[in-house]
Amino acid sequence: MSSAWLLPEHIADVLPAQARHIEELRRGLLDVAAGYGCELVMPPLLEHIESLLSGTGRELNLKTFKLVDQLSGRTLGIRADSTPQVARIDAHMLNRSGVVRLCYCGPVLHARAAGAGATREPLQFGAEIYGHEGLAADVEILDLMLECLHVAGIDDVVVDLADSRVVRAVLAGVPVGAAHLDAVYAALAAKDAAEIRSLSAAFPAPARQGLEALIGLYGDDAVLDEAERALPGRAGIAAALAELRLLAASARRGHPRARVGFDLADSSGYAYYSGARFAAYARGASDAIARGGRYDEVGAIFGRNRPAVGFGLDVKDLAMLSRPPASPEPIRAPAGGEAALRDAVRSLRARGEVVVADLDARGAAEASSGRRLVEADGRWAVAQR
Repeated sequence: MSSAWLLPEHIADVLPAQARHIEELRRGLLDVAAGYGCELVMPPLLEHIESLLSGTGRELNLKTFKLVDQLSGRTLGIRADSTPQVARIDAHMLNRSGVVRLCYCGPVLHARAAGAGATREPLQFGAEIYGHEGLAADVEILDLMLECLHVAGIDDVVVDLADSRVVRAVLAGVPVGAAHLDAVYAALAAKDAAEIRSLSAAFPAPARQGLEALIGLYGDDAVLDEAERALPGRAGIAAALAELRLLAASARRGHPRARVGFDLADSSGYAYYSGARFAAYARGASDAIARGGRYDEVGAIFGRNRPAVGFGLDVKDLAMLSRPPASPEPIRAPAGGEAALRDAVRSLRARGEVVVADLDARGAAEASSGRRLVEADGRWAVAQR
C-alpha cells in the first residue's frame, strides 16, 4: 500500500522559498501586462468539455482530464490551457467591438506530462489581443512576451519565428487525408528528409520540392532569402516571409540581447495557429519557456470568429530559471497587546517590513540575533540585536 503523503507523478508541493519566488513573478508579470492595457480575467478551473476543447485539436484533448458532473450528468474538463476559455469570455461575456486586451494567470492541469521532469500542474500566465488582424497586434504580443521574460531576469533568449501559412501555402491544392497530413507535419518537425520524400512521393512537384526545401530552412535571416528562392512563388508565402522580417526587426530593436532566428518547418500546433508563431528558449531549459502566435479561428465555435493573437508561459518554469530575490530580514516583536506596540508593528508592516511577533517567552529566546523591536524611553524602535 502506498504512503498517504505521496503525491501523484509529476505533481509536487511548492515550499515557502519557491512559492514566494513564484508569487512575486506572478505579480510582476501581471503588472507588465496591465501596463500594456491588458485586463485581468479569471476563468473557472473546469467547464463543459465541448467549450474547453473548442477548435484546439487532438493534442489538447489528450492533455485534458475529464470527469462527469454529478449535477448534470455532462462531461466536464479540467482546463489544460486557458486560451479557449479566454476566447469564450471575449466572445460571449464581454462581447465588445474593437480591440480587447486580456491577461490571466492560474493553474492548469495536464493528464500527461510534457517531459520527464515536467510538472502536470503548470501555473499558466498569458496575454491575448482580440479584434485586430494586422501585424501591429503580433508585434505588440511578441514585445510583451519578451518584456515579461525581462522582468523575470531572463534576457539571454533565443526567439524562433515561424508562420503556419508557409506550409499551408506549399500544400495548397494537394488532396491529402488528415492522418497523412499529420504524418507530414510530424516529419517536418523532426527534419526527417527521407520521411518527407516518402510521404510526398505522389504530391505535385511544387509541393514535393517545397516540403523538401522546408527541412533545411532554419537559422538566421539568410533563411528568409533562401525561402524566397526555394519555395513556390505564392502570395501567401511572400506575405508570411515579409511579416516575419518585420517581427524580427521589431524584436531586435526592443530587446537587443534577444537572438532571433527562423524555423519555417516548425509545425507545432499547426491545426491551431493561423499565422505567425514564436517560441522563446533560454539557457538551462530543455524546451521553449514561452510560446505564442496568431490563432484567428479560436473563437469560431463561440459564434464570433475574431482575429486573435497571444502567448503563454509557465510561471513555475520561469522561477526555475530566474534568480529568486533575497528574503527580507524579519523584525522580531515582543509578545503583548499594548496599543503603542501594536501601532509600531502596524506601521512597520505598512512600509513593507516583515514583523514576526513572539507568541510567548520561548519565541523571544529563540530569536538570539537580528533586528528586534524594542522599547526605549516610551517609544518602540528597531534595533540590531
